[in-house]
Amino acid sequence: MRRTTIPGTTVELTELGFGGSVIGNLYREVSDDEAAEAVVTAWNAGIRYFDTAPHYGLGLSERRLGAVLSQYPRDQYVVSSKVGRLLVPNEHRRGRDDDGFAVPDDLRRQWDFSRDGVLRSIEATLERTGLDRLDIVYVHDPDEHWPEAADQAMPALAELRDSGVIGAIGAGMNQSSMLARFLRETPADVVMLAGRFTLLDQSALDDVLPAAAELDKAVVAVGVFNSGLLSRDRPADDAKYDYQDAPSELVARARAIAELCEAHGTTLPAAAIAFPFTHPAVVNVTLGMRTGVQAERNARLIDQPVPAGLWADLAAQGLVRHQP
Repeated sequence: MRRTTIPGTTVELTELGFGGSVIGNLYREVSDDEAAEAVVTAWNAGIRYFDTAPHYGLGLSERRLGAVLSQYPRDQYVVSSKVGRLLVPNEHRRGRDDDGFAVPDDLRRQWDFSRDGVLRSIEATLERTGLDRLDIVYVHDPDEHWPEAADQAMPALAELRDSGVIGAIGAGMNQSSMLARFLRETPADVVMLAGRFTLLDQSALDDVLPAAAELDKAVVAVGVFNSGLLSRDRPADDAKYDYQDAPSELVARARAIAELCEAHGTTLPAAAIAFPFTHPAVVNVTLGMRTGVQAERNARLIDQPVPAGLWADLAAQGLVRHQP
């Protein structure tokens, strides 16, 4: 699998990454064995970049990922996690987490982008994963916390990076405009861009992608299926888009894109994975992988040829803004 080094760092990412939110029981329970099989299958397919966060299953994703990766040499893979949400004891338990994960709510999330919060979060992540270090640390979803994230969290992360404790730093969000600010106004090396540079949404062309190209920084693209609408060869009527039921006009647009993909001898999911790489700032696409079957499918999809002529036809028909 192809690898790219994040500019200005020694951190090297495989083109496909393993997204660990789903093995934190996102939306539904996954057994320990299923989660472990997903990680092992991804490894066997050549994936060497694994992303997780305390938010994912209140630490469950971190624990599961670390347990499996412990069997492999530490210098052969890259792990990223995130800061901004500390996990603290929950004094008002109702039995289950109320933030999308099928886990007990013994803990709760507490926003904290302070220097102390960053250090405590990283220490807790290392304890849960059993790792001796993190290769990348992202500030996680700081939408309502720009001053604290920019003025406190990022300088703390930069100190750790500059002293060799962390390999690269950045931010991960579902919006692109603030990510552009992180690239332009903080010491970020890389940003994790969720859902804003896909076959259905190219809004990142207005801000974060030009910033990354201008400053020679990197973008990791996630959410490239836009919550499922682009994950099937033929989009279903009840498909999701950005975590909600997809509007009928978007389903129709996705189907029009799927028909062009078929005419070019490829599939909609393969094109959805390939599309972010048409911008030179994108160094990796990371996908959620709940099971070994999903991991194997994703590895096959990234190897599926996508003719360059597809992008020209999509642009000519007004289905995408960007043509490489």
